[in-house]
Amino acid sequence: MKILAIESASLVASVAIAQDDKLIAEYSVNHKKTHSQTLLPMIDEIVRMTDTDLNTLDAIAISGGPGSFTGLRIGSATAKGLALALKIPVVHVPTIDAMAYVMYGFDGLICPMLDAKRAQVYSGLYHFKDEFEIVKPQCAIDLKEFIDEINEIGEPVVFLGDGVDAGYHIIEENIKVPYKLAPAHVNRQRAAAVAVLGQKYFAEGKIVSAENEAPEYLRVSQAEREMAEKRRSMDL
Repeated sequence: MKILAIESASLVASVAIAQDDKLIAEYSVNHKKTHSQTLLPMIDEIVRMTDTDLNTLDAIAISGGPGSFTGLRIGSATAKGLALALKIPVVHVPTIDAMAYVMYGFDGLICPMLDAKRAQVYSGLYHFKDEFEIVKPQCAIDLKEFIDEINEIGEPVVFLGDGVDAGYHIIEENIKVPYKLAPAHVNRQRAAAVAVLGQKYFAEGKIVSAENEAPEYLRVSQAEREMAEKRRSMDL
């Protein structure tokens, strides 16, 4: 099984190729460039460097959200375009699940966080000592409320993701259980995790057609919220 994976849910742009139990290539950039500038050149580069024939791919795995609305749309459009051209399915991998997947072997709660603004995060809770277990599915949640939930569970926890940077003061002031911050090589999204988890989901038959693939935003965009507020004020 050979899969091309795409990660574009936040600032990180990452692509990877995995075949069976081997990671063939991964290319990640965590820099202020738009994914429309980076993704296709990055895919072209790893395909060229690994002499990969795109026609040998079995599926495209996409980090499907939540995250940046713009980033998710660019990643989704890229995955859909490739899958349509190659006539292969798409594997939709929840972004927060894939972030947790890099923390194999941690003996405690794994808590990836993406900054959702307004003191909120996109997050979830996981165990991955041996088998991958979703303790709390990915969601959009108030950070203080979420830390209270973690305290109630009472296990040591590791935090990762850009939501940690944005909300560290809230974590530090409210956390009551032992905690760690993941080191730099595993504290952001990686397409390698999307690829490996994508292979697992592909084997389980969790695939969608290119036409039906769509990002999972978890909440409406700021523009949609502002439009709804404007309509309510007009109704008053």
